[in-house]
Amino acid sequence: MRSQYETVVGYRPLPTVRRIAPVPSGSAPATAADHSSSEKGNRLDHPDQRTLRLGASLRAADDRRSTSTRPHPDGGSEELAQARTCFLVDEPVEPGVVREPILASWTRSRHYDVAADRLELGLESEFSLDSLLTRAAGPIIREVADQLTSEPVSLILTDADAVVLDRRSGDGSLTRQLDRIALAPGFSYAERHVGTNGIGTALEGRGPAQVFGHEHYAEHLEDLACAGVPVRHPVSSKVLGVVDLTCWRRDANMMMVAIASSVAKRIEEVLLEQSGRRELTLLHDYLTACQRGRGAVFAMSDDLLMMNDRARELLDPADQGPLLAEAGEALAAGRRHQLMIDLPSGHTARVQCRPSWSDGDRGGGVVQVQIIANGTTQTSRSVAAAAPSLPAAVGSGPLWAKCCQAVDRHFRAREWLVLEGEAGTGKTTIARATHQGRTPAAHLRVFDADQYGPRWVAEIAEELESGDGGTLVLTHLERLDAAAVQALADALEPHRESTDPERPWIVATVTPGRGGADLRELLAHFPSTVEVPPLRHHVEDVTELVPYLIARLTRGADLSCSAEAMRVLMRNRWPGNVEQLYQVLRKVVARRRTGVVASADLPPECRATTRRVLTPLEAIECDAIVDALIDTDGNKAEAARHLGMSRATIYRKIRGYGISMPSLT
Repeated sequence: MRSQYETVVGYRPLPTVRRIAPVPSGSAPATAADHSSSEKGNRLDHPDQRTLRLGASLRAADDRRSTSTRPHPDGGSEELAQARTCFLVDEPVEPGVVREPILASWTRSRHYDVAADRLELGLESEFSLDSLLTRAAGPIIREVADQLTSEPVSLILTDADAVVLDRRSGDGSLTRQLDRIALAPGFSYAERHVGTNGIGTALEGRGPAQVFGHEHYAEHLEDLACAGVPVRHPVSSKVLGVVDLTCWRRDANMMMVAIASSVAKRIEEVLLEQSGRRELTLLHDYLTACQRGRGAVFAMSDDLLMMNDRARELLDPADQGPLLAEAGEALAAGRRHQLMIDLPSGHTARVQCRPSWSDGDRGGGVVQVQIIANGTTQTSRSVAAAAPSLPAAVGSGPLWAKCCQAVDRHFRAREWLVLEGEAGTGKTTIARATHQGRTPAAHLRVFDADQYGPRWVAEIAEELESGDGGTLVLTHLERLDAAAVQALADALEPHRESTDPERPWIVATVTPGRGGADLRELLAHFPSTVEVPPLRHHVEDVTELVPYLIARLTRGADLSCSAEAMRVLMRNRWPGNVEQLYQVLRKVVARRRTGVVASADLPPECRATTRRVLTPLEAIECDAIVDALIDTDGNKAEAARHLGMSRATIYRKIRGYGISMPSLT
């Protein structure tokens, strides 16, 4: 019995697939004219589509060809299996036996520490079944899967992390095998998890990949063959995912990659059509905003950024990044937003965000910007005066600068403020520096909760009633007991809503996670809270802090830090923050007063370093993993469940971040 598909032999362009309606029994064969109207109504079909067939007829056609696609490697050969074994035991591999792309993938897999004798996969939680890719690919995947329903092959769609989003097959035995090896929705087949395979290797190579039998790195995959092709966004060229065909090794054929390429191309055509509509809408909104006003206007989406001349004049390049990052998050929400954003230059920007389109966690729209300084709107970069630098608050990283600017804004508004952060982050330093930078001649007093006694609250009350203005810094309030907290609250209450311009500016510092309900009630007296970032979240500032602290400790002596020692210091996690860095440098200075500090001069505690300098986002994620491991007594599986990630993901991140917790073994 003939299949409803026929093989096209010798056709050079990439083949495509279309569904052929079966001919009813006793009916005359349909002509091209009979199909023309239905083809016009189906936007997924193309006039030049060719029908294809996988399975026995396609393999037979390959056998008959002498000048077409070269035959695929014998993935089941003993020679290839022996070559894989030699590679795994670090013995030489005979040249010519293993294809170069496969050998390169085996090398990457070994670098990733992938287990070759078993599959270690966990269900991923950080993926979406409702995305730009799935919406564009869904109808095409369903159509092609229907065409292949009688063939021993599975059609698979994954995202850019190789997580399977959709899997379709009409072959029951193949489906059961794919379930056994977890090649199923929610599981990632990235090379870093399972080694060489059609999906992960296509993503690593950024191009088509074919893997047959023993070319797979991990066991339990040698009976399969697969061909994967990346799907790229037609505007940004960003890889969004992979289309993969997987079948039994005995049914494999080199035409598999041609079919996968055809499906990927059709998905990209739909993406281009969708992108075109969105970009036209965004362009219209951008031009309208430019015509209606003279201010700074941006138009932005995932792969597009436009700005008018006023935006270029008004904003330094260093300010544009943080501003657009926050505006992008607001646009993705799909609603209009007005934001006040503190910029690295010291300016504050009033930002109006008007979405043109939104799609899940993505979006695009128009952003209009005004620069605010001291309550007035600035119209050019030359007019706006940057906030004064804080002489004692060393550091210029974006997170630290944003924190300092927020504190400065509250000082100018005379709003009482809570500074929240880990011990040693510099909470009191920021409060002092803000006071000294704005009103150096005014009165400043610091009240440490560790010195609480009969006169402590009374002196605070006297300062509040004196009418001398100035600044009061109340530190370590989480260390007060319930009675002391209540006494302090009683002293602050009469002055909390005072409009006296000479009312002191009060700053309270606390460490998060400490104190009870009484402390939370006290902090309600303060209308705003600013979080002071830990040093590991702005580790780039270590390069400024080290020479500053060395100069303080040596009182200006000629002592500097070598590049090698600085790299070691920047890779440290600094759980004690700036205070820990200060104590480390005190030990260094005690042994060396002049010259150059080498890595050998650093104390042993500095040897607990990460493998590389983490970005702020990576540092936050690393902290979350460490906290989860502590909460679960080092149980990685339980920590992964608490964090909503798979075991494979948490193992990978623990290795990547160099997390080691010997006390939790």
